[in-house]
Amino acid sequence: MKKLFIWLLIVTFVVSASLIAGAAAGGTKTIVYWSMWSENEPQAKVIKAAINNFEAANPGINVTVQWSGRDIRKILKAALDAGENIDIFENDPEWLAGNLGVDYTLKLDDYFAKTYTTTDGESFKDTLIPALVTWTSSLSEDQGQYYVPNQAYIVCIFYSKNVFQNAGIDKTPQTWDEFLTVCEKLKKAGVAPITVDDAYLDLLTGQYLGLLKGEEWVSQLMQDETGAMWKDPAVAQFAEAFEDLYKKGYISETAASNKYPAGQQELALEKAGMYLNGSWLPNELKGTTGPDFKWGAFAFPNIPNATENNTVMQFGSQSYVINKNSKNADAAFELLTYIVNKETQGDFSDIALSMPVTLDTEWPEILSEVKPLFEGATKHHAWACNIWDGGDLTTIAFSEFAKLISGGVTANKFVNNMKAAATK
Repeated sequence: MKKLFIWLLIVTFVVSASLIAGAAAGGTKTIVYWSMWSENEPQAKVIKAAINNFEAANPGINVTVQWSGRDIRKILKAALDAGENIDIFENDPEWLAGNLGVDYTLKLDDYFAKTYTTTDGESFKDTLIPALVTWTSSLSEDQGQYYVPNQAYIVCIFYSKNVFQNAGIDKTPQTWDEFLTVCEKLKKAGVAPITVDDAYLDLLTGQYLGLLKGEEWVSQLMQDETGAMWKDPAVAQFAEAFEDLYKKGYISETAASNKYPAGQQELALEKAGMYLNGSWLPNELKGTTGPDFKWGAFAFPNIPNATENNTVMQFGSQSYVINKNSKNADAAFELLTYIVNKETQGDFSDIALSMPVTLDTEWPEILSEVKPLFEGATKHHAWACNIWDGGDLTTIAFSEFAKLISGGVTANKFVNNMKAAATK
């Protein structure tokens, strides 16, 4: 009898321990998130705080982060193909759409339509800047929502307000003629009106052609193997416009040979007046400019004979996606609502000096003139308006463009060289 009692005690203990362990295992989830940021970046600081808030509100859920940095592009697809346990990953949605597509990503339309504790009674979708929602949905054939935007950016012309004021410029140019007038005033004030460096020759080239004929036309131009499209009058107009800028002394003498970040340093040191770049520029340059630099921004000026006006802009964002094979999709999206909400987006604005993706969120002061440009954008253009679609021809185009803005070739020679290169 005594042996039977001891045996029952042992069985009861083992069963109880098993039940407790099973309950613990069943009651705790782990969300695995692969980030495109490094752990020492300001973005990581904001994300960590949001995760802490999420875990505090959801004690049964833990979040594990792999801070992959920009190398995530090199390892992500292979990891997913190998069945690596990843619930959330992030990157540029255009890159994700082109390299992963919907085969790896979960459709999120139902999640976008719901309200959450972090959305103040609104659907998640209605808290976001509409232009970003429209753009990200356009990246999939079914126009569905697969990407949660974060870390928005827009391309525009940045300038020093002090430089403009000293040159007697009291308003930003909206037309090409007004732009030329601004250039002349800057030149007379002893400042190189326009600068660029090798990292952003694509923006200057693509921006003008994209507004002039549309980004689809630019894509076709860069893939034309007959050379016929390079005979289009639009190409001649583009080449003549930049030859004119060079001849008038409106382009920095070092622009064509500038190696990144030499061009933006010219702007930061107020040796150059204007620089076409992304909205991360003021943050990148704060070590040079210091806190007293007065940033201004305006849209690329309207171009004669253009098919699109300057409310059509290059903009975008990074984005989060949920792995199609995630077993924690509901919890994973709940976590994303803690990162992509007005409070956390405000933290991104304050700490990382980035553009928020949510409505009614305060922007960084240094980007105050960027905000109306973004809110007024009527249509999205891809980065550099598809100028990269030419592969090797794109590289040749940049080389010829550098010569064009430094007097190495004339406008006519630029056109002829590109026609010849396209046929090869």
